[in-house]
Amino acid sequence: MQSLVVESSASRVPLWLWAAAAFGVMWNVYGLYQFVGSFTQSGQAAMTASMTASQAAVYLSLPGWISVVFGIGVSGGLLGSFLLLLRRNAARPVFVVSFIGYALLFAGDTYYGVFAAIPAQLAILAVVVLIASALLWVSWLAGKRGLLR
Repeated sequence: MQSLVVESSASRVPLWLWAAAAFGVMWNVYGLYQFVGSFTQSGQAAMTASMTASQAAVYLSLPGWISVVFGIGVSGGLLGSFLLLLRRNAARPVFVVSFIGYALLFAGDTYYGVFAAIPAQLAILAVVVLIASALLWVSWLAGKRGLLR
């Protein structure tokens, strides 16, 4: 007598994929909180509270496109992470767009002297770009292994 074994697709998904996607959601929700806060007076006050007057001047004088690419990076990261949780192939191009947003943010911060004025920002944004790269790589690896549909 033969028995039929039904294996759910969720049980075949490796833990690393769920962990990376869940981390991506949590990380990018925090990033979204930071992004939205950057448009409020209280958020700007909190950001500049520990800065010198010259550091605050650099931060507050950044052009609008810096906020746009930050928004693209964080919203793309959040959407990509949700898509990764849902195991969708669309996560990969969304993470590419997110990474490009963060790369442009890094370039803008370099050009406008943010890293020279606020050295800690270099470490913070380097971690952000590293995490965006890792999420992109995880989505690529999951796609290559046939885990996304």
